[in-house]
Amino acid sequence: MSFLRSASIHPGWPKPIGPLRVPAGLVRLRPVRLRDGSQWSRLRLADRAHLEPWEPVAEVNWEVRHALSSWPSICSGLRAEGRRGRMLPYAIELDGEFCGQLTIGNVTHGALRSAWIGYWVAKAVTGGGVATAALALGVDHGLGPVMLHRIEATVRPENDASRAVLAKVGFREEGLLKRYLEVDGAWRDHLLVAITIEELEGSATSRLVRDGRANWS
Repeated sequence: MSFLRSASIHPGWPKPIGPLRVPAGLVRLRPVRLRDGSQWSRLRLADRAHLEPWEPVAEVNWEVRHALSSWPSICSGLRAEGRRGRMLPYAIELDGEFCGQLTIGNVTHGALRSAWIGYWVAKAVTGGGVATAALALGVDHGLGPVMLHRIEATVRPENDASRAVLAKVGFREEGLLKRYLEVDGAWRDHLLVAITIEELEGSATSRLVRDGRANWS
């Protein structure tokens, strides 16, 4: 029983990641917590116009889905997936304050050693390097302690800001997924982007430092 339990738990989770300093401040990743609920709900509700056009549709409306009362079950589900070894659910912190989420999901080991990565940050912190730093920290962690070989992401071609973040970290485009996800009321094309461990050139965070986009704290 102890062997089965240990084999199902991620290497590297729930270990915090970072920090990395960017123009907006000090960025860290840490596991999501139950007490994140009020800030999570406040940001998601306030930033609906900023976030909803890029996120898959859900069966319940935005207000219900992001009410404070919804967070306990969401947080519990995320952490349960982490304990099972299928996901790494992180909160993004800026100067110690919750400002978004980064998730590494569908973690597969064996011959594939792959996962997807997704993120969002509050509108108030966009443009300061927060999403770029969080993504770089997540990539280094996934291709390092979690022992993955490849991390992929999908992004709408129209989402210039997110495409720029992915490019800064070193993701390359692999192809176009036609009518891939239902987003913002229609089936939307998405670009598939990816990075493998051979493409890191040291690490994703060191790349940002070399490019003058970040500094070690």
